[in-house]
Amino acid sequence: MLVEEKIVADKNKVVSVRYELRLNGKDGEIVESVDEAKPFTFIYGTGYMLEKFEEKLKGMTESETYEFMLTSDEAYGQRNEENMAEIPMSAFEANGKVEEGLLAIGNYIPLRDEAGNHYNGKVLSVTEEMVKLDFNHPLAGENLYFTGAILLIREATEEELSHGHVHEEGHDHGGDGCGCGSGCGC
Repeated sequence: MLVEEKIVADKNKVVSVRYELRLNGKDGEIVESVDEAKPFTFIYGTGYMLEKFEEKLKGMTESETYEFMLTSDEAYGQRNEENMAEIPMSAFEANGKVEEGLLAIGNYIPLRDEAGNHYNGKVLSVTEEMVKLDFNHPLAGENLYFTGAILLIREATEEELSHGHVHEEGHDHGGDGCGCGSGCGC
């Protein structure tokens, strides 16, 4: 009798999961929840997910459940005061004006540095001349508690591996691109 070998979560496998993310333990505040209807899907080992998150899933199979905590150092690190910046108000002006509501306290502002790197800064304070932004990850300094289940594991296609992301069923690979928003041109 042939026994079908189960595919396990490992490098270059497409993994779909459902999960609930809480801060600081089983009874902490729920900050994100992903269910079976719209699972989170990624290619294992491509650097898209937190390294320690992937390590916790390594070797698991479809339908297995998980429950684990990642310390802040295993997740997004500690909050770092060096990731705060004061930027001149003029940097936010277009045609001499700042867009209404753009610099509201708590808003995340997408910015790009001279090298073309993208960053999101959270508005902390605004004066007539300066805007103070926090470039720490929103979950920096937090312990993350995950519960969930592996819904699907499959081999990644060569195309997915070359593009660095999962292509969904019915994915348009025509001249308009794949619609994935990554700009890969697939």
